[in-house]
Amino acid sequence: MKKFILIASVLCATIGMSAQEVAKDSLNSDSITVESLELVPLQVADSSVVEEDTIVPVQPYYMRWNDSVLSDIELRTLDWSLRWLDTTDCVAAHDTTTLPDSVYKARLQALPCVIELPYNERVRAFILRYVKRNPKQVARMMRMSEYYFPIFEEALGRYNLPYELRCVPIIESALNPMARSHAGAAGLWQFMPATAKLYGLEVNSLVDERMDVLKSTDAACRFLTNMYAIYHDWNLVIAAYNCGSGNVNKAIRRAGGKRDFWSIYPFLPRETRNYVPIFIAANYAMNYGQEHGICKAPLEKTMITDTICTTRRMHLQQVSANLGIEMDELRRLNPQYSRDILPGGSKYTLCLPSEKAGLYIDQEDSIIAYKADSLINNRRAEIDMAKVTSVSGAYRVNGVTYYTIKKGDTLSGIAKKFHCTVKQLKQWNGLKSDNIRDGKKLKICR
Repeated sequence: MKKFILIASVLCATIGMSAQEVAKDSLNSDSITVESLELVPLQVADSSVVEEDTIVPVQPYYMRWNDSVLSDIELRTLDWSLRWLDTTDCVAAHDTTTLPDSVYKARLQALPCVIELPYNERVRAFILRYVKRNPKQVARMMRMSEYYFPIFEEALGRYNLPYELRCVPIIESALNPMARSHAGAAGLWQFMPATAKLYGLEVNSLVDERMDVLKSTDAACRFLTNMYAIYHDWNLVIAAYNCGSGNVNKAIRRAGGKRDFWSIYPFLPRETRNYVPIFIAANYAMNYGQEHGICKAPLEKTMITDTICTTRRMHLQQVSANLGIEMDELRRLNPQYSRDILPGGSKYTLCLPSEKAGLYIDQEDSIIAYKADSLINNRRAEIDMAKVTSVSGAYRVNGVTYYTIKKGDTLSGIAKKFHCTVKQLKQWNGLKSDNIRDGKKLKICR
């Protein structure tokens, strides 16, 4: 399956406008202004495997925009993305003026949407947070959306879901397929492991299909379809995606059975009250960023890729060394292989630069044989356990017998005992004379 990929699209910065929640200090107050907002990524609730009455509010994964509190990995990822995506001159005509409410309202109403995108003061605050305070983050995502949105839209179309839902990964992961939260959510759609497995994604020590763009998107569409079958209201579905169906159900009961997001709003967890407004603001920013002078971040490098299906076990280093592809590049193209290993046995995909795909097909056997023992075999074959033989306490491991020399032993006597020659004993053990010492071990390789 060949596809055109913007290499920067898999390299989103891990900080900035992708955030789906306000910081703790903002959550403690019902008054909200654009200056008080600080958006932070938050994990998706693992709602599909927890009973309604036992769900607790999701604790947010806070990550401030201060470099001093970013981890080394986060800083490396940020630097990595900036090497491929240039945003230095993309906001030359940035509009910092405040538009009348009527303009924002009219623009939202003009969008060809199935999901209701109403306008209010909360929505306005998050719109300004996107387009006024962090235009470069929007510029990055506008560019990366050229790759990701067609993938999302194809899957959403197959499941007859509204295209507006393509903005969920913007507030979940900032379109970063390798995003991970401290709570364990991962990938573009920020699935928790249990939910991912429930929807057929492979999550183990070697493979994490939450980071596979195609498979995780398909799983997210099935998840959203199931939620809509329960609520028949997309804003409630979006709320449930954040805090879990249990919390939404409890909010509905406390609101006297009303099944409208804005009616149950006061009864939802604080972070979920802001999730739908952020979703609306994200749709606004991705559609009207250019109206605020925000241009798509220019690319420094583009790439055409091709996908190979294989059942062979291999390490990405084998591919890198034989095809001359940087390991960082292979990891960007194949983020689902968390330890750089394709397990084999079942069908797995390997994404390569298109000009390397033919070389891989021609050289597959030699690629997989390259340093196989150290990179992928690693004692996976059958290993004999040490076994004591019947000859004077000698033991055998992997076809080699080990004998401890005893006082009074001679090479000729040991050779006779093990049905070999003295010359063979010397060769197997690197001996230059017949002198031996008790307590030393001899190898008998037969």
